[in-house]
Amino acid sequence: MKEKGPAMPTQPTRPTEPPSAPPGVDALRELLLPEYSPSCLAADAGDRIGAIGGLLTVNPAHRVVGPALTIDLSEQDLVDILPVLGQARPGDVIMLACHGITGLAMWGGLMTTLSQVAGIAGAVVDGAVRDVDEIRDLGFPVWYRTAQPRRCPPADLDGVVQVNVPVTIDGVTVRAGDIVVADENGVAVVPPDAAEEVAVSTRELLAKERIVRDLMNAGATLPELLARFGHL
Repeated sequence: MKEKGPAMPTQPTRPTEPPSAPPGVDALRELLLPEYSPSCLAADAGDRIGAIGGLLTVNPAHRVVGPALTIDLSEQDLVDILPVLGQARPGDVIMLACHGITGLAMWGGLMTTLSQVAGIAGAVVDGAVRDVDEIRDLGFPVWYRTAQPRRCPPADLDGVVQVNVPVTIDGVTVRAGDIVVADENGVAVVPPDAAEEVAVSTRELLAKERIVRDLMNAGATLPELLARFGHL
């Protein structure tokens, strides 16, 4: 059985207007998505870039780059977030902080369909999901901790769903409008003012890797490569 709609609307705590798409997100999307392991390329740009690991994905081929819409749930009350998804803008990536609680599924088939209709790019759920087969068939990118058949209760409590507030996932603070880069390796979180730094780092790293790979194929030894590049 798929999840049912909420019994009552939530009363989310949120800014009057969600943040607009951060500058640099389109350029990073164009630069990173065609490459192998875009989250790794972003994470290699430096310590300012958050890195979230240990996630499952419905399809290893899925990859997204987009601004974060953050949702924080009370550690005591996990409820259906369906009513707040309408606040997302096309291209957003939902970052759902469930504080690692996995006893209830916080994402399912109906949320996936609603997200697709709204143009949402993907979702990262720091908790459990269900309807994994349906989500996979719908082709929607979702990252999650585990699967759980039991659904969360309807959103009939006030004040437990907070939208566009800072959230913490796997020790990484994610703010609304941060640029999320997700693939089968995990999730990189890029502050908007670090987007150009990531772009420069990525171009340099890709150029270096092309040279190193050509040298490897030409017979260069590991000591020779380390002597030239310091590390690989």
